[in-house]
Formats: sequence, C-alpha cells, structure tokens
Amino acid sequence: MAWLVAGCRIPFPAGQEVRRGGDEIVAAGRFFHTGTPVVLWMDPGGYDGYRVERRFSPLEKSNWSDSRAEVATLRTPNRYGLRQKRLTESQVESVRGGGWDLPLLQSVVDQFVIHFDACGTSRTCFRVLHDDRDLSVHFLLDLDGTVYQTLDLKECAWHATTSNDRSIGIEIANIGAYPAGGRNPFPEWYQTNRQGELEITLPARFGDGGIRASGFVGHPARQQPVRGMVQGRELIQYDFTPEQYAALTRLTAALCRVFPRLQCRYPVDSQGRLVAHKLADDQLKAYQGVLGHYHVQTNKDDPGPAFDWDQVIGGAATILECQTEPCLSPRARENHRPAIRSRKE
Repeated sequence: MAWLVAGCRIPFPAGQEVRRGGDEIVAAGRFFHTGTPVVLWMDPGGYDGYRVERRFSPLEKSNWSDSRAEVATLRTPNRYGLRQKRLTESQVESVRGGGWDLPLLQSVVDQFVIHFDACGTSRTCFRVLHDDRDLSVHFLLDLDGTVYQTLDLKECAWHATTSNDRSIGIEIANIGAYPAGGRNPFPEWYQTNRQGELEITLPARFGDGGIRASGFVGHPARQQPVRGMVQGRELIQYDFTPEQYAALTRLTAALCRVFPRLQCRYPVDSQGRLVAHKLADDQLKAYQGVLGHYHVQTNKDDPGPAFDWDQVIGGAATILECQTEPCLSPRARENHRPAIRSRKE
C-alpha cells in the first residue's frame, strides 16, 4: 500500500473514531442511511439477536443451559439461520462463516414482511421472540418511531415461515387486531385524555415500556378503531402512530433502494385493490415487494385492517422519486402518477 510505504501520509489517523449519524441500517456489514433514527444491536440500549442468553431473565439464569431447561420452546441457542435456499453449494460454503457480499445478498432478498407485534412495545416483543419463542426479526419499530435492528440483513430471521430465506421482517409495536364484537385488550391500552384525544396508555406492569423518547405519549393516527376484513374475518384494530408511519416509510424507501429486487409495492388484485388474505402459493413464490404477514400465512392477520398501505408505499415511492428526479408538488405529482385505487373503495 502506497500510503503505508510513504510513512505518515495516511488517509486517516490511526485510532480515530468513525462516527455514525444514527440513522444507519446494516446489510452485509455495510451501513446505509435511512433518514430515521435507528438503534443497532451493537448500540447501547439495542436488542441483540446474536446473543445466546435470554435478555430479560435474571443474569445468573440467562445462560443457554438454564434457558433450555426453563423454557421448553427454546430449541436452539441461535434464533436465526443462514439464507441458503437460493444459493448454490459453493455459495453456501462461501457465506456460512458470515462472508456475504452485498451483490449476493441483493440477489436473494426481494420481500419485506410487515407484522404487528401484538405485544404493544418493542421491548416486550424482543423478550417474547428471543427469550420465549425461539424466533427473530430484523427490525422492531416502537411506538415513538424508533427503529431497532437486531441482526444484519444477511441473516435469515425466523418470522414468516416460507418467506424467511428471501425476506426482511419488521415487528411494529401495536397490541393487534381482534374479531369485531369479541373480547379485546383495548380498554387497557387506549384512553381519552382531558383534551378529548385518544392516547396510548401502557399498562402499569410495563413501566416506561422501554420507550426511547423520554416522556413520549403515543396517539393512534386515527381517533376511532378501524374495522376491516382480513382472511375473510371482520377485525377491529387501533391505528399505528404517526411516528411509526413516518419511520416505516423512510425505512421502506431505504430497503427498496438497497435491494433492487424489492419492489416498492403491496399486493393488489386485478382492480388495484389491496389483497387482504394469503397469496396463492404460486403468487407468493413470484411476488417481489412489500407484503403483510397475512399474505404469507393463512393463520395470520397482521399488520391488520388499520395499516395504511397507501401512506407507507406511496410515501416511500415519493422518497425514491425525489432521489432520482426533481420533486414535483403534491398536486403535480398526483397529475403525473397513475391512479391507485384506495383500499377503502
């Protein structure tokens, strides 16, 4: 190396800290900006999907031997695997030690699966996945819009069965959707404040919920619960927070930019309407883009009827457009964009 031979003339001082901006995600060991706050598994306060021990058990009982003895659902110390179904034998051998390069990863990843966590907060979600259920997911999205990345995107997280090898997954903090007219936990989680606004009220047993933004009080994007059909059943659900929508929109745009095979779209029928049930096996196999957990499995209904697909996908598409061509005003953009039927039509 010429700079080494030249002595002191080096491009960077030895030992100098390389600072991150705080919005980066990690794919194949490389950092990519998102434009929204991200806490990585290696950051203070992050959620580390690589750890073997249980995060929230007493320290002296968190090791793998005690964990396996105390939690019957924990079958393996690793809660993730290797993306290998689309790789040749020689490619598997080259990456099994962790040596992914970005082009190879880009050739594999073409789906982004969206979940609600039914836990209410990201801290509880990570505890359930990692400490109790032998599962994992790449991202957690908390009520305040903080994104937590738990694994490098090169890893095969266990979150969506048949789509695991090809997908990235995110769990959004939301207590979930429930059958209309049936029992639900909404009275414990949503109350009207003195100003007449609906706000999210964490049950006392959650403490501060692990919410990163000090003093944060969440409000659903819509004041009334949303009813809708998913998997042929009428469900009711409170909406996600505006902070979650803003963060997810930026994250979606970033992922679609990093992974060219991941199209910025959601599943629609021949009339352009949202498909609210599992895709047929051949459709799912061919599909490249953003989708819900209920598009992958018949026994799932997340992200639920309240999830605003048009806001997230339309917003992400706008971000991507503005990075490649001059931005138009909202009205001009609508005049130039093909009409998309609303999911409410």
